[in-house]
Amino acid sequence: MAGYAIAPGATQLFTLFWTAAGTTLCACSANSFNQWIETPYDAQMSRTRNRPLARYALSPVHALTFGTACGVAGVTSLFVFVNPLTAGLGLANIVLYAGVYTRMKRLTIANTWVGAVVGAIPPLMGWAAATGALSPGAWVLGAIMFAWQFPHFNSLAYTLRADYSKAGYRMMSVTRPRLNARVALRYSLLMFPLCAMLPVLGITDMLFIADSSIVNAYMAVCAYKFWKHPEPKHSRRLFFSSIAHLPVLLILIMAHKFWQDRKAQSNI
Repeated sequence: MAGYAIAPGATQLFTLFWTAAGTTLCACSANSFNQWIETPYDAQMSRTRNRPLARYALSPVHALTFGTACGVAGVTSLFVFVNPLTAGLGLANIVLYAGVYTRMKRLTIANTWVGAVVGAIPPLMGWAAATGALSPGAWVLGAIMFAWQFPHFNSLAYTLRADYSKAGYRMMSVTRPRLNARVALRYSLLMFPLCAMLPVLGITDMLFIADSSIVNAYMAVCAYKFWKHPEPKHSRRLFFSSIAHLPVLLILIMAHKFWQDRKAQSNI
């Protein structure tokens, strides 16, 4: 819901509730379809073999029915109670994740870029719910989420590369491990100019550049070490740094937006 909180305009609890509910239902739908499609491969991986479908605790029909019901309910509720743009983004996320990304994982390493687009859509949904449009600030926020996916996922995929290889997935960490580490570093560094665009667009105050640079620098250092020495201890360190990085960065964006708004009100 960071996209909703960061977008300009007053918060409406009714819209916020249905945005959260609809987005959650769309995510449940996409994940259900993903696990339904990947059941035989999930059973081969230690990370996923305990999922309900992989251990036969749930039938494929039930999973498919649940995914369909969640998708219909999620998109419909967003369309009726929020706006058509947010509903369209929710539907696009389901199709991209379950219909494109999931299929591409066994075909090409380009799946990671498609998966990053999927991860970038939720903040766009929040912004669209708050404003009814996608202004430049929304695209920068989406770009930040897009870039963050690579240090986060590439480090995880490197740690789990044996599992991915066994299940037949075409991941960078399996087929091109050096590229995997280089891409993680490249997008970690991209976080600096992307964050600097937020004050330029008037979303935060200028002090955000300094605060965000500290957070981005720590993840970038971890990404550099992973690129320089691609081994499990560095991939795990980058992964855990990315987990801490995202919530801290989003809190900083919201805090600097709040301070800027308070300052603007005091000058009126």
